[in-house]
Amino acid sequence: MSDADGAVLLLVRVVVGLIMILHGLNHWRGGGRIEGTARWFTGLGLRQGVLQAWASVVTEVGAGALLVLGLLTPLACAAVISVMLVAGLLAHRPNGFFVFKDGYEYVLTLAVVALALAVLGPGRWSVDHAAGIDLTGWTGGAIALGVAVVATGGLLGTFWRPEPKAEAEPEADAEPEADAESELGAEPQSPVTDPAPQPTPAPLDQEAR
Repeated sequence: MSDADGAVLLLVRVVVGLIMILHGLNHWRGGGRIEGTARWFTGLGLRQGVLQAWASVVTEVGAGALLVLGLLTPLACAAVISVMLVAGLLAHRPNGFFVFKDGYEYVLTLAVVALALAVLGPGRWSVDHAAGIDLTGWTGGAIALGVAVVATGGLLGTFWRPEPKAEAEPEADAEPEADAESELGAEPQSPVTDPAPQPTPAPLDQEAR
């Protein structure tokens, strides 16, 4: 592996790792904090929202740290893929593809990048390389994807219990009853204005009668 290859893999690892760490910290300390994150997970149909909130914090921060270090890279990538699968399936899939419509474009990109990292490996500037851990190629990709799919399926099978959607009530007829003119197809009349005064006819000559 050339120095350029190692530098590119290091860059991708650090960027994706920091993104995951910041996401985890935001679920913990940002916005509504753990309580707000728990309500969000509950709104997605996941039971035990507080547990889900803490699990997301630990998973995202832990996976991000492992990616930055380049340690146990296939498992770190599996965690990223699993988080993105859950987010994509429950939160973003109904909104379509594009990220500006809150679709799954962003989470799909992160998941594919994580899978690519699992296949290519963390590069020479990593703890895995220094420790002689060589789980790359098809092996690394299979570990990352397999663990992610199993973890996602287990989570959804255990905790996902969406509430049934209430049937929408039929809308009341908002159109006013048509008047007689409307029923006859008469066009609406323009506002009435005072007509211009007509000249009064001159009195007829009595002899002309």
